[in-house]
Amino acid sequence: MTTSCPPPSISDREEQARALCLRLLTARSRTRAELLGQLAKRGYADDVSDRVLDRLAAVGLVDDTDFAEQWVRSRRVNAGKSKRALAAELHAKGVDNDVITTVLNGIDAGAERERAEQLVRVRLRREALGADDARVSRRLVAMLARRGYSQTTACEVVVAELAAERERRRV
Repeated sequence: MTTSCPPPSISDREEQARALCLRLLTARSRTRAELLGQLAKRGYADDVSDRVLDRLAAVGLVDDTDFAEQWVRSRRVNAGKSKRALAAELHAKGVDNDVITTVLNGIDAGAERERAEQLVRVRLRREALGADDARVSRRLVAMLARRGYSQTTACEVVVAELAAERERRRV
């Protein structure tokens, strides 16, 4: 005869959910939606998940605004992403639209264009200019497009930076 163990109490389930969230947060900062998805994937009830996440938010371990600010700062510096690409990434991570708007309002069009110019300048240093400038131009515009810059901005920046690089190399 086998005896079955009684189901874990609610507090045991909350403790397990809390431990899971802490493990996930040890690796990197996460949004509330990401943690909620992980808890749901592992079969935790919504009320247990909400209580655990509310407790973690109260002590400052889960803060979507702080996450979004860090994410934007990191992705702009390291990957050169545009506002449009950053908004899409934050949306995919479950950040609220109001938070996304607030965080991205700190980036003006001039700063975004300047970042695109920096990306093109760095890439142009490695490119050989010559008879096939059209190919180089297409590659640079595509690089900016992959980072979320508009086609207009990408084309304007590439044309201006190509002309400036030709002038630098001529001197």
